[in-house]
Amino acid sequence: MKILRSGLTFLLALPLAACGAGAIVPPPTAEILPPPGPPASAFTKQGPLLGSDAKHLTQMFGQPRLDIRETTVRKLQFANGRCVLDAYLYAPARGREPVVTHVDARSSTGTDVDPAACVTALQAK
Repeated sequence: MKILRSGLTFLLALPLAACGAGAIVPPPTAEILPPPGPPASAFTKQGPLLGSDAKHLTQMFGQPRLDIRETTVRKLQFANGRCVLDAYLYAPARGREPVVTHVDARSSTGTDVDPAACVTALQAK
């Protein structure tokens, strides 16, 4: 009975032992990284208001309809019935005045419009 039990244990352990037996682990090599992409400046969209601060926007359009401040971003919204302009301001460095880095513009019905056209419409009042 003892021989049968040890033989059964051996047969049950055999598949588990086969999992690790003969496995070849390749030696660690230097990680191959993909080539670096274009610099972030390549994706910077040119457009109206980029680089402007909140004071300049207020001088151009008057008081914003919304002024939302979060930890790292400030959103100013201007509207006149023909279009709505959202300007997102981020500080370029710690302690520096936040400036516009992104602008969204839409009609009063919600369809996207050209930000430059919306700027013109807001200035015409």
